[in-house]
Amino acid sequence: MDEMSVDAQTNGEPHPHEPHTEGLASRLNWLRAGVLGANDGIVSTAGLVVGVAAATTDSSAILTAGIAGLTAGAISMAAGEYVSVSTQRDSEKALLSKEKRELTEEPDFELAELAQIYEGKGLSPATARQVATELTAHDAFRAHADAELGLNPTELTNPWHAAISSALAFTLGALLPLLAILLPPVSWRIPVTFAAVLVALAITGTVSARLGGGNTARAVLRVVIGGALAMAVTYGIGQLAGVSGL
Repeated sequence: MDEMSVDAQTNGEPHPHEPHTEGLASRLNWLRAGVLGANDGIVSTAGLVVGVAAATTDSSAILTAGIAGLTAGAISMAAGEYVSVSTQRDSEKALLSKEKRELTEEPDFELAELAQIYEGKGLSPATARQVATELTAHDAFRAHADAELGLNPTELTNPWHAAISSALAFTLGALLPLLAILLPPVSWRIPVTFAAVLVALAITGTVSARLGGGNTARAVLRVVIGGALAMAVTYGIGQLAGVSGL
């Protein structure tokens, strides 16, 4: 196949199936975090309601425990993400401010530093210098932020977005075991919840593996075994509590 036909099929892009757009890594990280948040909501709430259901058949007690666990978990996830991302964002802004100051005070040194970075990546000294010069002329601050810090100054993570996304993901995940334990007849509550949770975990494990490019079977097995173990332990504790009358 000649070069022209290749270009015609790919629209001039060497790998059209690989989106090389800015912010792609950030979006994938958000999606992966959402999947993991939903996974946490599924496992923690499932363990809680299964444990309570093993101790009592009272639907109001199960519902109360489930809602309390869902609410506490969602708030905890949101607060944790807000603090974590705020700290990260503050560090990134401090590094960017330092870089901007250095560009103003020592432009020649910064140009040489940028050239050295590209030379370290395999370019010849002359080519590295030319690349650094052209990038500096186009947008010096952005070029240095990317090469030195691995940051895009216009795409810093928003802590409020992180908090809200985590809370929503956790809540959606937690609703599944809560509904699964309450809707079926009493005798079917535990089996239905176990089945629903394990299927949901298999799905989140698959999505997480696909997003991260990891081994799907291993990821699914890991989350399914972890979820099953969590529910088995809390079910056993609930049984003991119910039998002992605690």
